[in-house]
Amino acid sequence: MNTTLLAQAANEARGLSIDAVHACNSGHLGLPLGCAEIGAVLFGVSLRYSPDAPKWLNRDRFILSAGHGSMFLYSWLHLSGYAVSREDVKNFRQLHSITPGHPEYHETPGVEATTGPLGQGIGNAVGYALSGKRAATLFNTAEHTIIDHHVIALHGDGCLQEGVAKEAIAFAGHNGLDNLILIYDSNDVTLDAMADASQSEDAEAYFTSQKWDAVTIDGHDLQAIAHALETAKTQNNGRPKVIIAKTLIGKGIPEVAGTAKGHGEGGAKFSESARAGLGLPAAEHFYVSPQTQAFFTAKKSTSHSEFEAWQKTYDAWAKANPALAEQLTEALACAVPTDLGEKIPAFATDYMDATRSAGGTILNAIAAAMPQVITGSADLYGSTKNYLKNGGDFSKSTPLGRNIWFGIREHAMGAICNGIAYDGLFRASGATFLVFADYLRGSIRIAALSGLPVTYIFTHDSIGVGEDGPTHQPVETVSGLRVIPNLDVIRPGDAEETAGAFLAAMGRTDGPTALILTRQAIPLMNELSVDARRDGTRKGGYIAKKESAALTTILLATGSELQHAMTAAAELGEGVRVVSLPCFELFDRQSAEYRESVLPSSCHKRIAIEAGVTGLWWKYVGTQGKVLGIDRFGMSAPGNIAMQELGMTKDHVIAAAK
Repeated sequence: MNTTLLAQAANEARGLSIDAVHACNSGHLGLPLGCAEIGAVLFGVSLRYSPDAPKWLNRDRFILSAGHGSMFLYSWLHLSGYAVSREDVKNFRQLHSITPGHPEYHETPGVEATTGPLGQGIGNAVGYALSGKRAATLFNTAEHTIIDHHVIALHGDGCLQEGVAKEAIAFAGHNGLDNLILIYDSNDVTLDAMADASQSEDAEAYFTSQKWDAVTIDGHDLQAIAHALETAKTQNNGRPKVIIAKTLIGKGIPEVAGTAKGHGEGGAKFSESARAGLGLPAAEHFYVSPQTQAFFTAKKSTSHSEFEAWQKTYDAWAKANPALAEQLTEALACAVPTDLGEKIPAFATDYMDATRSAGGTILNAIAAAMPQVITGSADLYGSTKNYLKNGGDFSKSTPLGRNIWFGIREHAMGAICNGIAYDGLFRASGATFLVFADYLRGSIRIAALSGLPVTYIFTHDSIGVGEDGPTHQPVETVSGLRVIPNLDVIRPGDAEETAGAFLAAMGRTDGPTALILTRQAIPLMNELSVDARRDGTRKGGYIAKKESAALTTILLATGSELQHAMTAAAELGEGVRVVSLPCFELFDRQSAEYRESVLPSSCHKRIAIEAGVTGLWWKYVGTQGKVLGIDRFGMSAPGNIAMQELGMTKDHVIAAAK
């Protein structure tokens, strides 16, 4: 290892970060400068990657959990030969650049995850590692190893203070994810102050207590970094690894180094003296020396040769294992069987159960047809009903298990599911009570932002939960989820709509889906065929009961309130139409012609009913319509009594219509 050249590259990476932050007067210099030697060893020696094949299946996944330090990643992607040019670095944080303020998945080659909120990247890395463990066990054979990569995430004190990180770390240690390596940028500084103002944790003792291997090193010692990474990669002992790297935040700018002022852009005003101190030429900004360029050109060539050698192994594996190869190809393509709907048997016309129970039946049928489907629950399988009966349990000793026991860790469940989705090999879902959706809201938002096909199974969806009372009755949560862009929220009104909801979730590859399911039993709406209800649900809304005379009134409903609209319509007369609207987002994406056919603009007498807050319904009922909902918290009483008390009945629909 050429430590002299790597040290030079580290200083040039510091220069790129200083110049980029100075140019836009915005950004965070602390981590890019403090971790420059870590970057030099990672991208110069330790990481397995090929810039010419950025999605190489067996690449090491590197995640910058401390996403505010994005210039660290952009600098090293540029130096190592990814399609991140010098101009891209110059355009840091500028409109439409591929170097935004925080790393964004899909926008920049080499970025493995969208990491903005602190701690999310640690959860994502755990998800990547789970996916890698499962994939290695599933696809490797005695003759061919095609998956043996590592997942490496760089994080700081801010990530480690967030609860999502602690949840994910506990999960990783319990499940023995020894393909996971965290590098802890331990610089003893947070944004506002020195870290001892808010923490006094013994990091080694903490990680060791969570069944991790932990080592503390000098984060500026190139040899120590390389040795720690090599040791972490070669010790397959059933324990994830953390390298606690003691670093100097803002190293290279003496005026702010080692202080909270070094965290942000405060040091940028000292850029010229800092560049001189780093040995960078005064006349050329965004400087990379010929020696560094030559080193990484050679590294890129060597990395591509490693990729080509792996490709030969992969080709031989695929020839010897055509069934496995087809399964892997379909998984990477997010393929869904064209006849998936036929794999879900129709429910008996007298079926009377909760949509959570129907959902469990449906998910098991889907899993039988789609081997890439895996699922988990936040210690609520018995209530959320999403356990795969023949799937086995994921664990340290059984990584092929399709049921993930997340424990009472909703936030980590969301971030881990995102990591699985980023990896792109398995279709993950996570389940909990709807009222706890806010515990993983940050992860849901990132999934929607990143276009990840994660499915959330949220049960116990309303005041129908009953005796548990208002703390467990999510009157506002469905609407709170509906306002997240690119998240499909589907609240089906019977078992067949539930089948349509799951089919919609499986068919979606460009964003997440939240399935909102009941605890209480509800009947089937048998006015229409099975296919009509399933297809209508996949369109977000449809005519559940058509008027038999001139249209006078439209009743709109979703979820468990659909039954009330249907029975009310039967009493209100022949001119009444019932529209089931299980998913606003899907309905709004339909053509204007379709939406007009379901909700004709000529009919102004519209009444909507849903056991939740009313605000979002007005765009469908108009200013002359009415919304029956619950703009208050619930109450502790049997579910049917709570529904009656708060107006979620057929009689209230009839009264409103009259």
